[in-house]
Amino acid sequence: MTPDGQKGHNGTCAAAAGGKAGPNRIVGRSDLAPNVVEYRILNPAVAQACHPGQFVIVRGGDKSERIPLTIADFDRREGTVTLVIQAVGASTRELVAFRAGDAFRDLVGPLGHPSEIAKFGKVAMVGGGLGIAPVFPIQRAMKEAGNRVIGIMGARTKELVFWEDRIRSVSDEFHLVTDDGSLGEKGFVTDALRRVIEGGTRPDRVIAIGPPVMMKAVADVTRGPGIKTIVSLNSIMVDGTGMCGGCRIEVGGKTRFTCVDGPEFDAHEVDFDLLISRLSIYRNEEKAAVEHHGRKGK
Repeated sequence: MTPDGQKGHNGTCAAAAGGKAGPNRIVGRSDLAPNVVEYRILNPAVAQACHPGQFVIVRGGDKSERIPLTIADFDRREGTVTLVIQAVGASTRELVAFRAGDAFRDLVGPLGHPSEIAKFGKVAMVGGGLGIAPVFPIQRAMKEAGNRVIGIMGARTKELVFWEDRIRSVSDEFHLVTDDGSLGEKGFVTDALRRVIEGGTRPDRVIAIGPPVMMKAVADVTRGPGIKTIVSLNSIMVDGTGMCGGCRIEVGGKTRFTCVDGPEFDAHEVDFDLLISRLSIYRNEEKAAVEHHGRKGK
């Protein structure tokens, strides 16, 4: 239950229709990296109710697809919610075309279970690619809870790095890596995490958000030392409310639904091979949708 009495998932969600003068109006837009856009969206009801780790459902227009997006930040005083969107498929390409002053048709939430925030001791926060955005509010909350926070962020190349200043600001120790070495250290987030563990700063908990392959690799690094590791599986969600079954995964040998049971799970119990294979099921349909979207835009 949230402080103001509104429930998160399986309860009353705050929703508002769009309109340039009303809720869901975009009050800030920034291009963070190629095809990556940050939006600050006015929706006081969601801003008051949400917590780190939760997500919202966004629709750009009346006939748009429902897109689940993890909350990247929120400001209760201003009544705004921050989302970071990467243009990958047709629907996300539609969303990143919105400008400041425009309004999304719907923004519904908060959904999903909030992250577990407590004083664990030393917490390593690992953000890869677009996962850097949802890591930030969790990391900030972990810092505020009194933990020693180790921030590890990575991207393929320097052009794709964003929010470095934000992550640094809530880190007691900070590591930046890029695949090609164009910024920070050359390597992967798992290289930095392994050095942290082997260097004597053993985290009491690791939280990783990023591409599924990255999260699987992080789980492999922490499994041997037995470090509790949490991952967010928002990338597999479709409907976001438990109705479609598209986000089903196996955790500890049991079927779970990312949207209603998660989006966070124990990384050492997730069947990542199944997760990764299921993410490619609609690859041909997604490609066709992108091509159709491109023809419409001409």
